[in-house]
Parts: sequence; C-alpha cells; structure tokens
Amino acid sequence: MPHTTVARRRNALVLHRRFLEDAVAAGLPAKGLDQAFARKLEISPSMWSQIKSARPIGDKLARQIERHCDVAAGWLDEDNTPPSEAPPDAAEERFVAAAREAWRQANAKGKRELSGWLKKHALEKKALEPADGAAPAP
Repeated sequence: MPHTTVARRRNALVLHRRFLEDAVAAGLPAKGLDQAFARKLEISPSMWSQIKSARPIGDKLARQIERHCDVAAGWLDEDNTPPSEAPPDAAEERFVAAAREAWRQANAKGKRELSGWLKKHALEKKALEPADGAAPAP
C-alpha cells in the first residue's frame, strides 16, 4: 500500500483523468478543463495545480473530493489503480523523454542495445516477483 499522500494524489489524478475523458467524449473543448475540474471539487484552480504537482491532500479535502466525484468515503486513501494504469509522475515523464531522445539519436546497433537492456531488466524484475503476482517483499 502506498503512503496515504501518494495514494491520494494518484487517485485524485485518476479522477481528473476520468473527468477529462468524459468531458472530451461529450465534445467539450480541452481548454479550461482543469479549471472546470477545480470548480467541480469546489477548490481554486491554483489549489488544483498545486495538488497535481506536490501539495498533500488533507483529510477534509480528500472527503470533499470524494463527495464531488461520487466515490466512496476513503476511496482516495486506497490503492485503487494498478501501477500500469497510474498516471505518470514527473520523474517517469523525464525518464521517458530521455529514453525517447536516446532512441532517436541512436543508430541501429544502439537501438538494439537499448531494447535489449530494457527487456533484460524487465525479465529480471518479473523473475523476482512471487507467482501470485504480489509485489516482492522489500
């Protein structure tokens, strides 16, 4: 279970993504959707921006977000998303950007080496996981 602060931010971002997907599917323009989400939560756009980047979500605000997004009380505190579906954090975005740049600048041999390295490390991690799919013990 992730730390409550991490779980709350991750889950708030999941709710935000759902809001964005619903709004775009309804044909709303993308511009202004962050402000609309903040209004839905009854917080300022500035506070929503801070929450997205680093501001912790306290108990009172967590319950407020849950009420306005029609999820059960305590939902923000739970680990509700598999890591593969979790929104990327800033560090992951920087890594992906660096990997993309390395890939684009590499020749064929370099691309094979990058690909091989990633596959090797993914297989090593998978070999360390228990058979039931649970995360390995630290």
